[in-house]
Amino acid sequence: MQEQKNQLVYGIHSILEAIRADKHFEKIFIKKGFKSDLLGELFSYLKENTIPYQYVPVEKLNRITRKNHQGIIALISDIEYTNIEKMIPLIYERGEVPFILVLDRVTDIRNFGAISRTAECAGVNAIVIPNKGSAQINADAIKSSSGALYSISICRTFNLPGTIKFLRDSGLQIVAVTEKAQDFHYTADFTSPVALILGAEDKGISKDILKSVDKSVKIPMFGVIGSLNVSVAASVVIYEVVRQRKYRKN
Repeated sequence: MQEQKNQLVYGIHSILEAIRADKHFEKIFIKKGFKSDLLGELFSYLKENTIPYQYVPVEKLNRITRKNHQGIIALISDIEYTNIEKMIPLIYERGEVPFILVLDRVTDIRNFGAISRTAECAGVNAIVIPNKGSAQINADAIKSSSGALYSISICRTFNLPGTIKFLRDSGLQIVAVTEKAQDFHYTADFTSPVALILGAEDKGISKDILKSVDKSVKIPMFGVIGSLNVSVAASVVIYEVVRQRKYRKN
Protein backbone atom coordinates (compact mmCIF):
# COMPACT_ATOMS: atom_id res chain seq x y z
CA MET A 1 0.00 0.00 0.00
CA GLN A 2 1.37 3.39 -0.94
CA GLU A 3 0.84 6.30 1.38
CA GLN A 4 -1.41 9.01 -0.02
CA LYS A 5 -1.69 12.50 1.38
CA ASN A 6 -4.63 13.13 3.72
CA GLN A 7 -5.70 9.47 3.73
CA LEU A 8 -3.99 8.23 6.89
CA VAL A 9 -4.34 9.05 10.56
CA TYR A 10 -1.67 7.82 13.00
CA GLY A 11 -1.82 7.21 16.75
CA ILE A 12 -4.73 6.25 18.96
CA HIS A 13 -5.39 9.80 20.23
CA SER A 14 -5.62 11.20 16.72
CA ILE A 15 -7.82 8.34 15.55
CA LEU A 16 -10.24 8.78 18.46
CA GLU A 17 -10.49 12.49 17.73
CA ALA A 18 -11.15 11.76 14.05
CA ILE A 19 -13.94 9.33 15.00
CA ARG A 20 -15.48 11.90 17.34
CA ALA A 21 -15.36 14.36 14.44
CA ASP A 22 -17.47 11.92 12.39
CA LYS A 23 -14.70 10.98 10.00
CA HIS A 24 -15.35 7.78 8.08
CA PHE A 25 -12.71 5.03 7.92
CA GLU A 26 -12.10 2.23 5.48
CA LYS A 27 -10.06 0.20 7.95
CA ILE A 28 -7.84 0.45 11.03
CA PHE A 29 -4.56 -1.47 11.33
CA ILE A 30 -3.29 -2.24 14.84
CA LYS A 31 0.13 -3.62 15.69
CA LYS A 32 0.04 -7.07 17.27
CA GLY A 33 0.61 -6.70 21.00
CA PHE A 34 -0.44 -3.04 20.94
CA LYS A 35 -1.42 -1.79 24.38
CA SER A 36 -3.14 1.40 25.46
CA ASP A 37 -5.51 2.51 28.18
CA LEU A 38 -7.69 3.91 25.40
CA LEU A 39 -8.22 0.60 23.58
CA GLY A 40 -11.56 -0.01 25.31
CA GLU A 41 -12.84 3.37 24.15
CA LEU A 42 -11.51 2.75 20.65
CA PHE A 43 -13.19 -0.64 20.28
CA SER A 44 -16.46 0.82 21.53
CA TYR A 45 -16.29 3.38 18.71
CA LEU A 46 -15.32 0.71 16.18
CA LYS A 47 -18.36 -1.39 17.07
CA GLU A 48 -20.74 1.56 17.13
CA ASN A 49 -19.56 2.80 13.74
CA THR A 50 -18.99 -0.66 12.17
CA ILE A 51 -15.37 0.19 11.39
CA PRO A 52 -13.30 -2.87 10.41
CA TYR A 53 -9.92 -3.41 12.05
CA GLN A 54 -7.06 -5.87 11.80
CA TYR A 55 -4.10 -6.82 14.00
CA VAL A 56 -0.97 -6.87 11.85
CA PRO A 57 2.81 -7.20 12.27
CA VAL A 58 4.65 -3.93 12.72
CA GLU A 59 6.34 -4.55 9.36
CA LYS A 60 3.00 -4.05 7.61
CA LEU A 61 2.51 -0.71 9.36
CA ASN A 62 6.00 0.32 8.30
CA ARG A 63 5.15 -0.53 4.70
CA ILE A 64 2.04 1.62 4.85
CA THR A 65 3.95 4.66 6.09
CA ARG A 66 7.46 5.62 7.13
CA LYS A 67 6.13 8.16 9.61
CA ASN A 68 5.84 7.58 13.36
CA HIS A 69 2.58 5.58 13.36
CA GLN A 70 2.81 4.69 17.09
CA GLY A 71 1.51 1.19 16.38
CA ILE A 72 -1.87 2.09 14.90
CA ILE A 73 -2.96 3.50 11.53
CA ALA A 74 -6.42 4.42 10.26
CA LEU A 75 -7.20 4.61 6.57
CA ILE A 76 -9.72 7.36 5.88
CA SER A 77 -12.56 6.33 3.58
CA ASP A 78 -13.27 8.11 0.31
CA ILE A 79 -17.02 7.89 1.02
CA GLU A 80 -19.38 8.22 3.96
CA TYR A 81 -21.02 5.03 5.22
CA THR A 82 -24.67 4.77 6.25
CA ASN A 83 -26.38 2.75 9.00
CA ILE A 84 -28.94 0.41 7.39
CA GLU A 85 -30.98 0.14 10.59
CA LYS A 86 -31.50 3.90 10.60
CA MET A 87 -32.06 4.08 6.87
CA ILE A 88 -34.92 1.59 6.41
CA PRO A 89 -37.42 3.54 8.58
CA LEU A 90 -36.56 6.71 6.66
CA ILE A 91 -37.27 4.98 3.33
CA TYR A 92 -40.71 3.98 4.58
CA GLU A 93 -41.34 7.47 5.97
CA ARG A 94 -40.67 8.94 2.52
CA GLY A 95 -43.38 6.69 1.14
CA GLU A 96 -40.94 4.64 -0.92
CA VAL A 97 -40.85 0.87 -1.44
CA PRO A 98 -37.43 -0.25 -0.13
CA PHE A 99 -35.03 -1.67 -2.69
CA ILE A 100 -31.79 -2.91 -1.10
CA LEU A 101 -28.84 -4.69 -2.68
CA VAL A 102 -26.73 -7.05 -0.55
CA LEU A 103 -23.30 -8.08 -1.84
CA ASP A 104 -21.89 -11.18 -0.17
CA ARG A 105 -18.10 -11.50 -0.64
CA VAL A 106 -17.87 -9.45 -3.84
CA THR A 107 -14.20 -8.50 -3.67
CA ASP A 108 -13.39 -7.37 -7.21
CA ILE A 109 -13.14 -3.58 -7.21
CA ARG A 110 -14.24 -3.16 -10.83
CA ASN A 111 -17.27 -5.40 -10.36
CA PHE A 112 -18.20 -3.54 -7.20
CA GLY A 113 -17.90 -0.21 -8.98
CA ALA A 114 -19.97 -1.38 -11.94
CA ILE A 115 -22.69 -2.78 -9.68
CA SER A 116 -22.79 0.47 -7.73
CA ARG A 117 -23.20 2.46 -10.94
CA THR A 118 -26.14 0.32 -12.07
CA ALA A 119 -27.71 0.42 -8.60
CA GLU A 120 -27.52 4.21 -8.43
CA CYS A 121 -28.98 4.61 -11.93
CA ALA A 122 -31.84 2.24 -11.09
CA GLY A 123 -32.79 3.93 -7.82
CA VAL A 124 -31.56 1.28 -5.39
CA ASN A 125 -31.79 2.76 -1.89
CA ALA A 126 -28.61 1.22 -0.48
CA ILE A 127 -25.94 -1.42 -0.90
CA VAL A 128 -25.12 -3.59 2.12
CA ILE A 129 -21.65 -5.16 2.41
CA PRO A 130 -19.89 -7.17 5.12
CA ASN A 131 -16.97 -5.58 6.93
CA LYS A 132 -14.76 -8.51 6.00
CA GLY A 133 -14.48 -10.09 2.58
CA SER A 134 -15.69 -7.15 0.54
CA ALA A 135 -14.06 -4.93 -2.06
CA GLN A 136 -12.19 -1.95 -0.67
CA ILE A 137 -13.94 1.25 -1.62
CA ASN A 138 -11.00 3.24 -2.92
CA ALA A 139 -10.30 5.58 -5.82
CA ASP A 140 -10.36 2.69 -8.31
CA ALA A 141 -13.77 1.53 -7.14
CA ILE A 142 -15.12 5.08 -7.33
CA LYS A 143 -13.70 5.46 -10.83
CA SER A 144 -15.27 2.15 -11.91
CA SER A 145 -18.60 3.40 -10.57
CA SER A 146 -18.26 6.66 -12.55
CA GLY A 147 -18.68 8.49 -9.24
CA ALA A 148 -21.91 6.67 -8.31
CA LEU A 149 -20.38 5.65 -4.97
CA TYR A 150 -20.61 9.29 -3.93
CA SER A 151 -24.38 9.23 -4.51
CA ILE A 152 -25.63 5.84 -3.31
CA SER A 153 -25.72 4.79 0.34
CA ILE A 154 -23.22 2.09 1.32
CA CYS A 155 -23.92 0.24 4.56
CA ARG A 156 -21.32 -1.94 6.28
CA THR A 157 -22.17 -4.63 8.78
CA PHE A 158 -20.21 -6.84 11.17
CA ASN A 159 -22.98 -9.44 11.04
CA LEU A 160 -24.41 -9.95 7.54
CA PRO A 161 -26.87 -12.73 8.55
CA GLY A 162 -28.12 -10.52 11.38
CA THR A 163 -28.58 -7.59 9.01
CA ILE A 164 -30.52 -9.79 6.58
CA LYS A 165 -32.78 -10.86 9.46
CA PHE A 166 -33.30 -7.18 10.29
CA LEU A 167 -34.30 -6.49 6.69
CA ARG A 168 -36.79 -9.37 6.74
CA ASP A 169 -38.22 -8.21 10.08
CA SER A 170 -38.58 -4.77 8.47
CA GLY A 171 -40.88 -6.19 5.81
CA LEU A 172 -38.43 -6.86 2.98
CA GLN A 173 -38.53 -10.03 0.90
CA ILE A 174 -35.04 -11.57 0.78
CA VAL A 175 -34.22 -12.83 -2.72
CA ALA A 176 -30.97 -14.58 -3.66
CA VAL A 177 -29.70 -14.43 -7.23
CA THR A 178 -27.92 -17.73 -7.87
CA GLU A 179 -27.52 -20.23 -10.69
CA LYS A 180 -28.52 -22.92 -8.19
CA ALA A 181 -32.11 -21.66 -8.12
CA GLN A 182 -35.03 -23.38 -9.83
CA ASP A 183 -37.10 -20.29 -10.66
CA PHE A 184 -36.21 -17.59 -13.18
CA HIS A 185 -35.77 -14.02 -11.98
CA TYR A 186 -38.76 -12.68 -13.91
CA THR A 187 -41.14 -15.03 -12.05
CA ALA A 188 -40.52 -13.28 -8.72
CA ASP A 189 -42.75 -10.46 -7.51
CA PHE A 190 -40.48 -7.48 -6.96
CA THR A 191 -43.22 -4.89 -6.48
CA SER A 192 -43.06 -5.24 -2.69
CA PRO A 193 -40.06 -4.25 -0.51
CA VAL A 194 -37.09 -6.39 -1.50
CA ALA A 195 -33.44 -7.07 -0.75
CA LEU A 196 -31.51 -8.73 -3.58
CA ILE A 197 -28.47 -10.80 -2.61
CA LEU A 198 -25.60 -11.49 -5.00
CA GLY A 199 -22.37 -13.33 -4.27
CA ALA A 200 -18.86 -13.48 -5.65
CA GLU A 201 -18.29 -15.19 -9.00
CA ASP A 202 -15.94 -17.81 -7.57
CA LYS A 203 -17.75 -18.58 -4.30
CA GLY A 204 -21.29 -17.38 -4.86
CA ILE A 205 -23.57 -16.66 -1.93
CA SER A 206 -22.51 -18.37 1.29
CA LYS A 207 -24.50 -21.46 2.29
CA ASP A 208 -25.66 -19.99 5.60
CA ILE A 209 -27.17 -16.99 3.86
CA LEU A 210 -28.74 -19.08 1.10
CA LYS A 211 -30.55 -21.08 3.76
CA SER A 212 -32.09 -17.93 5.19
CA VAL A 213 -33.55 -16.34 2.03
CA ASP A 214 -37.24 -16.23 1.14
CA LYS A 215 -36.69 -17.01 -2.51
CA SER A 216 -33.86 -17.89 -4.92
CA VAL A 217 -33.91 -16.93 -8.59
CA LYS A 218 -31.66 -17.42 -11.59
CA ILE A 219 -31.15 -15.78 -14.97
CA PRO A 220 -31.88 -17.97 -18.03
CA MET A 221 -28.75 -19.30 -19.74
CA PHE A 222 -28.65 -20.69 -23.29
CA GLY A 223 -24.94 -20.73 -24.10
CA VAL A 224 -22.02 -22.95 -23.16
CA ILE A 225 -20.81 -20.67 -20.37
CA GLY A 226 -22.93 -21.33 -17.31
CA SER A 227 -22.85 -17.97 -15.55
CA LEU A 228 -22.68 -14.21 -16.05
CA ASN A 229 -20.23 -11.74 -14.61
CA VAL A 230 -21.69 -10.69 -11.25
CA SER A 231 -21.99 -7.05 -12.30
CA VAL A 232 -23.91 -8.08 -15.44
CA ALA A 233 -26.14 -10.43 -13.43
CA ALA A 234 -26.84 -7.63 -10.98
CA SER A 235 -27.86 -5.32 -13.84
CA VAL A 236 -30.27 -7.88 -15.30
CA VAL A 237 -32.12 -8.49 -12.04
CA ILE A 238 -32.01 -4.89 -10.83
CA TYR A 239 -33.73 -3.73 -13.99
CA GLU A 240 -36.32 -6.47 -13.70
CA VAL A 241 -37.24 -4.84 -10.39
CA VAL A 242 -37.43 -1.49 -12.17
CA ARG A 243 -39.56 -2.97 -14.97
CA GLN A 244 -42.03 -4.49 -12.55
CA ARG A 245 -42.34 -1.41 -10.40
CA LYS A 246 -42.46 1.19 -13.14
CA TYR A 247 -43.87 -0.42 -16.23
CA ARG A 248 -45.77 -3.60 -15.44
CA LYS A 249 -49.51 -3.21 -15.77
CA ASN A 250 -51.58 -4.18 -12.77
